[in-house]
Amino acid sequence: MMDKRDYYEVLGLQKGASDDEIKRAFRKMAKKYHPDVNKEPGAEEKFKEVNEAYEVLSDPQKKATYDQFGHAGMEGANFGGSGFGGFEDFSDIFGSFFGGGFGGRSKGQNSGPRKGNDRFMQMRIDFMDAIFGKEEEITIDVDDQCNACGGTGAYSKSDIQTCGTCGGSGTVTSQQRTPFGIFQSQSVCPDCQGSGKSIKRKCDHCHGRGYEHKRVKLNIKIPAGIQSGQQVRVPNKGERGVNGGSNGDLYIEILVTRHKTFTRDGNDIRISVPISAVDATLGCKIDVPTVYGDVELTIPAGTQYGQQFRLRGKGVKSARGAQGDQFVEITIEIPTKISRDEKELYEKIRSKKSQESPFERFKKAFK
Repeated sequence: MMDKRDYYEVLGLQKGASDDEIKRAFRKMAKKYHPDVNKEPGAEEKFKEVNEAYEVLSDPQKKATYDQFGHAGMEGANFGGSGFGGFEDFSDIFGSFFGGGFGGRSKGQNSGPRKGNDRFMQMRIDFMDAIFGKEEEITIDVDDQCNACGGTGAYSKSDIQTCGTCGGSGTVTSQQRTPFGIFQSQSVCPDCQGSGKSIKRKCDHCHGRGYEHKRVKLNIKIPAGIQSGQQVRVPNKGERGVNGGSNGDLYIEILVTRHKTFTRDGNDIRISVPISAVDATLGCKIDVPTVYGDVELTIPAGTQYGQQFRLRGKGVKSARGAQGDQFVEITIEIPTKISRDEKELYEKIRSKKSQESPFERFKKAFK
């Protein structure tokens, strides 16, 4: 591998050159070897060499290190990252040379039809509506493509002509003289707004706009099983397209209101049901609420606080057909006030107990 040339030699400078001299030399050499201009073999490598030299010499810290240690001080340095020292955008410096960066801008880049931006909104629905689905009517403002002209804005196809200002490119170029040379910039054509076309006779229906502003009512279908945060897509009800392009889409984020009893867990539903201590001890049958109506559930004798029971197929049916379950958690309510007769019954039960109490078993564990 050949040794690197001295960076000052690459730019045709003497050591100790000023910042302005380095910048002028770089512009001259970069223009000479730019790949879009110089097609000779080796031009691209020389261009990279010029870039590397300038990246070092335009940075005061790197320049000081290089002046003291030469290429040895640059080992491990990262070249080609942001590039070109103080020039943050590569196209900014070479736009003045070649009309807008590498290869320039192709004619008609802005003139083609482009789809409009998407729109987003939120809709809050009831818990049960999310389970079973529903249709909701909304009213929105939308710019629909004109049916009379198909979005062209012209009375007929023969009335569509090439813009005389930009020549059909959709852009206009301006020049600005600066201390570093003449810089070129491109902007959207003010006459055709980037379409590259002019209209001789405008559409009678939309007056040349290509769209109609409407206030429309939409029936939004909320699918069964939808969850909070999921979206419903409504095609072509977003922002209007550009140059005859189609509208974007409308995305509606669904927010599901919490239910006072049911809690959703994926496709499963959870509910807490309170029973008395007597029912938990002796067992019983209860009618448990589900989203489909009450279902009888057998509570076995000796049921503990927090014990869960599954009701298969009583959860949410997903869009793919999978059916969740409902989980019933048992809570045991202890009465805070009891009658004299109830107190006597409890005292009898306690005096005739045939096994250790939970607290007695707890205490034994510490002995």
